[in-house]
Amino acid sequence: MKLGEKLRYLREVEGTLRGFDRELSQLEMARLIERELGKSISQSYLSQIESGARPHLTNSSRMLLARFFKVHPGYLVDDPEGFQNELVSDVGALEDKLDLWLVSGAERFRRDPELQQALLHLARHSDTRMCIILLGEILENPGLAERLMEVLKTPAARKTRRQ
Repeated sequence: MKLGEKLRYLREVEGTLRGFDRELSQLEMARLIERELGKSISQSYLSQIESGARPHLTNSSRMLLARFFKVHPGYLVDDPEGFQNELVSDVGALEDKLDLWLVSGAERFRRDPELQQALLHLARHSDTRMCIILLGEILENPGLAERLMEVLKTPAARKTRRQ
């Protein structure tokens, strides 16, 4: 994947994580970076990177974007020819991959707001893997999920009670 594609993808994920239901625009991203990190990066610079007109980031821009998106700075380069994303074995990278997969799933289920929000809550949790393992354990215990839904009285629980 090229650097520009990665940046576009990160803007899409960040927009979803922030509840915009769309990608962040380059201008919104530049403003958020200024507000949240106190550093500036121009929309035109971001545009040049995404279009491929500027194939590389400066080191300071790479570090700034890595902090903003909470990714490793090494992610913000072109992948080598033949690079396979699926072979990542680092636990932290797997957690990030899981979060991105959940955000992508949330986008696919935007017509079901409860499910979309549940997937986004999972992706935002600091230990997504543990949450999914916990869900698996809950489902292994017959009736526990239904009892928990009843106790928590979520909209989904009320829907389950009516059925």
